[in-house]
Amino acid sequence: MPSNRFQKGEAVMGRWPGSSLYYEVKVLSYDTDTQLYTVIYKDGTELELKGADMKVSSLYQRATGFRQSGGRSRSRSRSPSRRRSRSRSPARVTRRSTSRTKEAPKEPKPKDVLEVRVSPLAYVKFKNVQNCKKLLLFCHKFCPQKAEAVLEKNRVGTRYNLRPRKEDPMDQLIEDLQKIVDETLSEPEKQTVGKTAELEFGGKLGAAFMIVFLPAVTFVLLLMCQQKDPSLLDFPPVLPELDTLWDAGVFGIVALWFLFQALLYMLPVGKVVEGLPLATGKRLKYRINGFYAVILSAAALGVAYYQDVDLSYIHDHFMQFAVSSMILSSVLSVYLYVRSRWAREGELAPGGNSGNVIYDFYIGHELNPRIKSFDLKYFCELRPGLIGWIVINFSMLLAEMKFQKLDTPSLAMMLVNGFQLLYVADALWHEEAILTTMDIVHDGFGFMLAFGDLVWVPFTYSLQAFYLVKHPNALSWPWVAVILAIKLIGYSVFRKANSEKNAFRRNPTDPKLSHVRTIPTATGKSLLVSGLWGLVRHPNYLGDIIMASAWSLPCGFTHILPYFYVIYFICLLIHREARDEKQCRKKYGSAWDEYCRQVRYRIIPGVY
Repeated sequence: MPSNRFQKGEAVMGRWPGSSLYYEVKVLSYDTDTQLYTVIYKDGTELELKGADMKVSSLYQRATGFRQSGGRSRSRSRSPSRRRSRSRSPARVTRRSTSRTKEAPKEPKPKDVLEVRVSPLAYVKFKNVQNCKKLLLFCHKFCPQKAEAVLEKNRVGTRYNLRPRKEDPMDQLIEDLQKIVDETLSEPEKQTVGKTAELEFGGKLGAAFMIVFLPAVTFVLLLMCQQKDPSLLDFPPVLPELDTLWDAGVFGIVALWFLFQALLYMLPVGKVVEGLPLATGKRLKYRINGFYAVILSAAALGVAYYQDVDLSYIHDHFMQFAVSSMILSSVLSVYLYVRSRWAREGELAPGGNSGNVIYDFYIGHELNPRIKSFDLKYFCELRPGLIGWIVINFSMLLAEMKFQKLDTPSLAMMLVNGFQLLYVADALWHEEAILTTMDIVHDGFGFMLAFGDLVWVPFTYSLQAFYLVKHPNALSWPWVAVILAIKLIGYSVFRKANSEKNAFRRNPTDPKLSHVRTIPTATGKSLLVSGLWGLVRHPNYLGDIIMASAWSLPCGFTHILPYFYVIYFICLLIHREARDEKQCRKKYGSAWDEYCRQVRYRIIPGVY
C-alpha cells in the first residue's frame, strides 16, 4: 500500500479542480481506503484530492520548512469512480485514475507554483528561513521578472551545487530575495496602479458635461419646487437675481456645520476597525462613531430649538444654502485633485488614473485622501451631507407649520421625516458596512463624490419635505397604512440583504455562515448564492427602490417632481449594477458566468 506522503496539518500546494492553478492548502486528513486527502483552501473550501494533485517543489520545501514524508514515491492507487466533493460549490472534482501509468510525475517547476494569487504582504523585512515563502510571494507580486530570475538561478545552483553541505544554498536565495524587497521598499513609487484604460460616464466629454449638469439639475429642481405650480408645463422656472443667491452668513453656517461634524468625527469614542486590503496590501483604520455623531447633532438641534432659534431659516434661505454647499464642494474637489498630484502611485484610484485632468478631477484621482488619520472620503460619505439631510427635513417640518399655520405637522410631512430619519440612522448604526462598498473600495474621491455627498444628497433627497411646505397633501389613515407597509417591506429587504452581504465579506469562514451556498473563484474569494442573494444579484438595490417609493407616496400624485428621487435612483442603481457587472466579470471570469447562470435576475425577481 502506498505510503502517506503528507501529514495532517501540513501546508502544501493543491491543484484547483478543472484548472492548472495551484493554491496553498492545509491537509486535514487522509483516507487509507480511498487514498484521498481532505484539504482546506484559504477561502474555507474543503475538497478531496489525490496525491498526484498535491505537490511541493524542492525549492518551496526548503524555503518554507514544509515536510514531505514518504520519500519521493508516488501513489498509483485506483481511485473509485464515484466520490463526492465536500466543497460548498456544486462543481464536482474530476479524478483520474493513475493506475494506467508507470511513470512517476515530473518534479514541479517553480513557475508552476508561482501561479498562486496572493494578497500583497505588509512591508516588513523577513530575515529567517521560515519566512522565506513570504519573501518569495512578495517579490513575485511586485517584481515578477526579478523573482523569476532569482528562482531560476537558485534552481540551477541547487541542482549542480558543489559547495560543502554546511553552506546552505538557501542562504543565497534569502539574501537575493531580501535585496529585491529592500529595493522595492526604498522606491515605493514602483508599486503602481495601472493607468485607467476604460473610461466611464461617457469618458472625458461625459465627465466635463457632468461637472456642469449636476449643479444645474440641483438648481432647477429647487427653483421648480418653490413655484406655486411646480408642473413641467411651467418649465423653465423664473431665474432669481444673482445677488440673491449669495449670503456670506449662510456660507459661514455651512462651513461651521462642516467643521462641527469634523470635530465629532475626531472624538475618541467608538471602535476602530480595518478596511479591506488596498492594492498595496495595506489596511486603513477607521473609527466607527457615526451614530454618536447623529445623536450629538440631534441634541444640538434640540438645544437650538428650545433656545428659540428660528430653524425655518434654512427653508427661507434654501437656495443660498445650496449655492454655498456647491462652492464648498467645488473648493474641496480642487484641493483633492491638487494634492493627488503628489500622491504615490499605489495611493491612486484604479478608476481615476487616466491622465486626463478633467476626467480624473471628476472621478477622483486619489483613492483614500487623508490628512494624517482624518479620512476625507470616509468622513464626507456619511457625516455632513447625510446628517445635514435630517436637519433640512426638520427645518421643512417647522416651515410647514409656520407657512400653513398648523399646530402640528401634517401626516405626510411626519411620514417623510420619519422614513428618512430611519434610513440615516440605519446607515450610521451600520456604519462599518460602508467599508465594503464601491465608493470606498474602488472610486477615488473627486468632484463626483464630493458634490454628491455635500450637495446632491442633502438638497435633492430632501425634495419631498421641501415640496410639502407649500404643496400640502392630506392623507387618509388607510392610505397611511399602505405606505407604512411598503416602507416596512422595503426596509426589511434592504437590511437583510446588506446584513448577509457584509457578514459574508467580513468573514466568509465564520461558522455561522457554514450553511450558505457559494461559488469559489480563482481569486480565492467566493460568490454568495444563498438567501436573498440567491434570488437576485442586487437585493439591496431592490429594497432601496421600494423604500424610495414609500418616501414619495405621501406627496400625492398631483406632480411628478416629488418622484424625481425614485426616477433618479432607479437610473443610478441600473448604472451602478452595470458597473458592478463589468468589474466582477473581469475579476472572477468563468466563476461569474456560473454565478449569472444560477442567479439570473439582476435587481427585480422575474425581470432579467
